[in-house]
Order: sequence, then structure tokens, then C-alpha cells
Amino acid sequence: MITNDNVLMAKVGEGEVSKLAVLFERHHRALFRYFVSMTRTREMAEDLVQDVFFRMLRYRTSYDPSKPFTAWMYQIARNAGLDQRRGGEVVGIDDYMEKHAEPASPGPGPEEHAAHGQDIATLRRALDKLPPDKREILVLSRFQGMKYEHIAEVLGCEVGTVKVRVYRAMRALEQTYFALEKEKAS
Repeated sequence: MITNDNVLMAKVGEGEVSKLAVLFERHHRALFRYFVSMTRTREMAEDLVQDVFFRMLRYRTSYDPSKPFTAWMYQIARNAGLDQRRGGEVVGIDDYMEKHAEPASPGPGPEEHAAHGQDIATLRRALDKLPPDKREILVLSRFQGMKYEHIAEVLGCEVGTVKVRVYRAMRALEQTYFALEKEKAS
């Protein structure tokens, strides 16, 4: 499917590198949230976002406009993250959860707000305990809202494999969450 982003990146590949600025404006926040979700540090996330756009510029001629731009971008992001991980372990999604897991209903009472905060803290801890591959697939599918087809391209596997991995990651998250809840109640 050809999108406006595909056209812009194709123009970057043809030498109109100024078009990369438009793509940066459109996608840097989502990439930042992805990296914060995976690294837990804002500074590292900022550096990785810059690295992704540098790599997009560097490998612009390898882009295939007939394929989804976001899948290509997240493949580059994933590679940048893997390169960074070789030097240290990726730990969690604190900043993302603090910014994006607010209550949907307006005006909760203090008791509801405190309980919600405890639930979010437990969810954060459960996500942090997941292996990086399970955490990554949940971040891509649930927090970044990527379609399974695009995730399959990023991970280099079949859509059915992505579905199974998301299911298993959700089960692992659920089990870890309830184990932490049980531990907290004891």
C-alpha cells in the first residue's frame, strides 16, 4: 500500500533529503515512545531516535516504496535498539506508562486514583519482568498500535507467528501481573 510517507521516503531515496524532516516531524514521537518503552531512559531514547533517522538517511536507497514505510522504519529502529542492547540490558516502560496510562473517566476520587496508580505500578513491574522479546512485541502491538502484518515484516516472520507471540506475551504478562498482585497481598 502506497502512502504519503512512502512517497516522501522514496523522494529522500532519490536525493531530496529535506523530505526526511517531514518524516521526522510525523514519526519521532512514536519512535521516542517505542524506545522509552524498551530502554526506560529518555536520554537513550532520544539518542536512538536520532540514530534511526541517521540510518534512514544512510540507507535511503535500500527503501522499497511498495512496502509499508512504518514497517521499514521500525525494522531500522529494532536494529538500532539491538545494537544498543549489545552493550546493556533493556529494562522497561516506566515513562510511557506514566504518560499514557491515565484513567479514561474524568474526575476519579482519591481512592480510585490511588488504586489506579497501584495497578499501573504493578503492570509496570510485570512488563519489566518480561523477557525483552515478549516486551517488544507488546510494545509494538499494544502501545504503538502496529498491525500484525507490519510487525511480521519488522520481526521477519509470518503474521500467524506474530499472533501467537502476542498471545503468549499477553499470557506471560497476565501471569506475572497476578503473581505480583498475590505477592503484594501477602
